[in-house]
Amino acid sequence: MFKYILLFLFCSVSLVGQATVLKGRVTDENGEALPFATLYIKNTTIGTATNEQGYYQINLEPGSYQIVFQYVGYRAKTETVEISEAEVVRNVSLQLDVFSLKEVEIKANEKDPAYAIVKAAISRRKYHLNEVLAYNCRVYTKGMGRLTNVPNKVLGVRVNDLKPGIVYLSESVSQLSFRQPNKMHERMISSKVSGDSKGFSFNRASRVTLNFYESLLRVQGLSERAFVSPIANNALLFYRYKLIGATQENGQFINKIKVTPIRRNDPAFEGYIYIIDDEWRLHSLDLKLTQAHQIEYADTLRIRQSFGPVANNIWMLLSQKLTLNFDSFGFKGNGYFTTVYSNYKVEPAHRAAPEPTATAPIAAAQPEPQNIPAESKLAARKKEFKRRQKARADALFNKKEFKSEVMVVEKDANKRDSTYWDEIRPIPLTEEEQKDYVVKDSIKVVQESRPYKDSLDKKSNKFEVANLFLSGYRYRNTFKSYSYALDPLIAFPEGSSLVQYNTVEGTVINARVQYQHWNEETNKNYEITPTLRYGFANQRWQAQVRYNYDYNPLKFSQVSGGFGRFVTQFNNSDPIGPFWNSLYTLAREQNYLKLYQRNFITANHRTEVANGLFIISGVEYADRSPLQNAADYTLKDYPNRQFTSNIPVNAELADASFTRHQALLASLTLQFRPGQRYISRPNEKWVLRSRYPTFRLNYTKGFNNILGSDVNYDRVQLGVNDRLNFGLVGNSNYSVQAGTFLNKKQLYFMDYKHFGGNRTIYAGNFGGFQLLDYYRYSTAHAYLEAHFSHEFNGFIFNKVPLFRKLKWQEVVNLNYLRTEKSQNYLEVGVGVEHIFKILRVDFVTSFQSKEKVGSGIRIGFGF
Repeated sequence: MFKYILLFLFCSVSLVGQATVLKGRVTDENGEALPFATLYIKNTTIGTATNEQGYYQINLEPGSYQIVFQYVGYRAKTETVEISEAEVVRNVSLQLDVFSLKEVEIKANEKDPAYAIVKAAISRRKYHLNEVLAYNCRVYTKGMGRLTNVPNKVLGVRVNDLKPGIVYLSESVSQLSFRQPNKMHERMISSKVSGDSKGFSFNRASRVTLNFYESLLRVQGLSERAFVSPIANNALLFYRYKLIGATQENGQFINKIKVTPIRRNDPAFEGYIYIIDDEWRLHSLDLKLTQAHQIEYADTLRIRQSFGPVANNIWMLLSQKLTLNFDSFGFKGNGYFTTVYSNYKVEPAHRAAPEPTATAPIAAAQPEPQNIPAESKLAARKKEFKRRQKARADALFNKKEFKSEVMVVEKDANKRDSTYWDEIRPIPLTEEEQKDYVVKDSIKVVQESRPYKDSLDKKSNKFEVANLFLSGYRYRNTFKSYSYALDPLIAFPEGSSLVQYNTVEGTVINARVQYQHWNEETNKNYEITPTLRYGFANQRWQAQVRYNYDYNPLKFSQVSGGFGRFVTQFNNSDPIGPFWNSLYTLAREQNYLKLYQRNFITANHRTEVANGLFIISGVEYADRSPLQNAADYTLKDYPNRQFTSNIPVNAELADASFTRHQALLASLTLQFRPGQRYISRPNEKWVLRSRYPTFRLNYTKGFNNILGSDVNYDRVQLGVNDRLNFGLVGNSNYSVQAGTFLNKKQLYFMDYKHFGGNRTIYAGNFGGFQLLDYYRYSTAHAYLEAHFSHEFNGFIFNKVPLFRKLKWQEVVNLNYLRTEKSQNYLEVGVGVEHIFKILRVDFVTSFQSKEKVGSGIRIGFGF
């Protein structure tokens, strides 16, 4: 369900209003409403769109105006309107456009005339994509999502407090600036969210707008793969075209072309595009995607766009409407996002063609100065033109000013009152939307009260036995902004479990309580997690306290740490969780978990000192002692198998055992992400993907003879990781890290460099290995580790009928390790994800020095 609502949360923005209201309704010839029709003042970029019921409104100063009304598939109409002090009502009826085929004789072996038109549009695609050097405009966005049916239960779980009706309604107004190549900045001026007067809209213009002059388009939240534009360079490989006809508008012929995917499941749209003759640019479009096109979480997505002239024969997007319908798990609903662009200020990338001028009288020729060659004069004029063009573009979008910030939400954006919205709102609210604002805003007063919050908490805090087994128990005090949480008896497949089993402690009770306190206004949150643990076999009590405090969300600043006496894995990344170790120990007689005793105190700090540059530091003092196995119970005794000791097996050490000692450690990590893009909100910062990889440099020092510390070593590590987009072929993730010990005079096995091994059927996370022993190749020497994964997003399976219907997706992965003892260790895996939407299965084979050493199946989650 939340995936459906997620689409409604990625959008944006605005319009402007003035003094006197012009309003009315736009209908067809039968009086039926034309929702989201576009209207604008002729020869300007001021306009709006109709709402779901066909009503519109626009604020204008007194005067005479020519208003152009247009709707995809209908004949545009221009109305002259006189505006005075009084409100003006003008209802407009549009006629269905008649697209007549030109008299063209098509021979049996010739293609439809549409192909020639589309080829011309393709040849001009890049020009139209880059014809504007810079622009800024206002954008108004209204997003709405509603449920039309809610089931009583989903997968046996009762659905509470969710009824049919609007679940999301938000409006926003932004100033949008653009600069080639593909630089965009958005400033949200005003924001309104139904039922949340303190919240800020999630609308974002650059995320929701689809540019069909781009060859590939991504529909965020509905599909992992990209879709091919009908006028992309390779569009003829994916589309069939049919010329429906042509009509004339303002002296220009508009061609209506039907587009359909060549293959039913191609990443392509279906519907209609309208192309202006001779200019070969988009006039408007009406396209859709369905589940046959491999979209997820929705049945259909319809996209309608209208373009219009803004300056020097440059056409820009005036309005866009996205309409979504879904039906899944008994939930039915729909929603839309309407975006209206206005008040364009444009700087063309090319000189405008010179206007024809009257013939001038012939005069005596004036001799050119002999000392300035014609080429030099032309070069000087070009240079001056470029200088002025850059100055005008800088006025629209200053790259030095915006840099890596792509959006900022003004602090007072949510403080606008109803009078402001009545004046600025270009699309009138429907009756349903008006009611939703009134009802939710009035209910919000009640919902903020302590009795109401306490009543909800009382209901949700009710203890049920099922909670203890499935998700644990959480007690929440919403009014005071805190909660307590207890772990479930058995956490599957990951997480901390209340009941565990291992060969060191036997049956374990691990009672962990997580206390959280939050501040919704400042986002300054803290968490304290005490844990009490008892092992019945070794009869030892363990206890620790962990804490973290996010004290500056704008800089991701956090202090964290802890203290206590607790058992710890030799690899402090905890490569095997309690559920899988308990299962394999009891059912398979394989005890992979290796532990030592650690009495410790630690403190850490993290902050962003400059955009994309993080400094992470930590210090720890620990008293570390060995532990031995104290239990050997198993559900099934395998004749040729027995539990291993609690001393890890390592290729570099004949004996990895150690004696009790003390260790004072310090670490410093520099993490840098060049060109990190981000969104600034009043109380937080959202980081977006960068075009560049993330680099990490880590230095760890073990101090000797300070506070009795016995260790003495220095380790340095450099890492890089990134996610790459390959369009239709899918996405790749990679991670590489290399390191060495500069000094290793005294270190113990837990100080070695460990790698993410895995010996269970449950697939490890990306960045780890799938078949590698947990500690066999841990090293105190130089090492190189690399991981690569590629998700094809259906590029191959989409061509196989059965897999295409199941919507499974293919994936390949490689894991590589080089140490002194591992030599060249390589894992190659091929897999399938999105099985039942959530599962992933991989078949992995490992090689060492080109020889096969193992293989296995791994099962995990792959959304």
